Amino acid sequence: MAGRVEGRVAVVTGGCSGIGLASVRRLAAEGAHLVVGDVDDVRGPGVAESVGGVYVRTDVTSKTDVDALFATAYERFGSVDIAFNNAGISPPEDDSILTTDLDSWRRVQEVNLTSVYLCCKAALPYMLEQHRGSIINTASFVAVMGAATSQISYSASKGGVLTMSRELGVQFAREGVRVNALCPGPVNTPLLQELFASDPERAARRLVHIPMGRFAEPEELANAVLFLASDESSFITANTFLVDGGISGAYVTPL
Repeated sequence: MAGRVEGRVAVVTGGCSGIGLASVRRLAAEGAHLVVGDVDDVRGPGVAESVGGVYVRTDVTSKTDVDALFATAYERFGSVDIAFNNAGISPPEDDSILTTDLDSWRRVQEVNLTSVYLCCKAALPYMLEQHRGSIINTASFVAVMGAATSQISYSASKGGVLTMSRELGVQFAREGVRVNALCPGPVNTPLLQELFASDPERAARRLVHIPMGRFAEPEELANAVLFLASDESSFITANTFLVDGGISGAYVTPL
């Protein structure tokens, strides 16, 4: 049986760790050609080589870098079929609106929201020309509900990603291009592990709200990415695709 994305070309930003890395491996295992965008020049080439793909150093806040990333995918493999726009940050200085300064606010918006705008803007011309494509943008469960631990710019940026994805999904539905927002709950990634190390009490407050009583593993999100990238989700676009362990559906979480 052929892979579920056999022969398709997938561009993944933030592909060297966490959800991005798991998705690179999952898509490759199902037959996709991978182009990995990241700023991790130590791990990046090895990650790409391990899946027979290409690494492109990409500052996702730079239009020049992002355009070059998607151009590389097209020049190397002949199409751009899947864009998983996943790169993001959640720095500790992004906290309450009362304590988060303007520079911190702007940095998170640039990396989390402007980057998705740039990636969609770069990917869409290729997809529209070939009349097919799947764009998956990483939002968050905090895009649909208030966060238990304040991270004002992160939450606002992910709300923007969700709204942008919805609008693009509607706009380009009849052109053969689907756009969906992946909304993870807390995931066991380096970002979360760093939070546990720096502020265990704050991190633990997240766990108590999850009905399943655990954090997601990156591979579980990668399975969702594969589904949204494949023809199995051919009638799904402009969607808020929650993979959150039940957080958004819970009123009171049993202990």
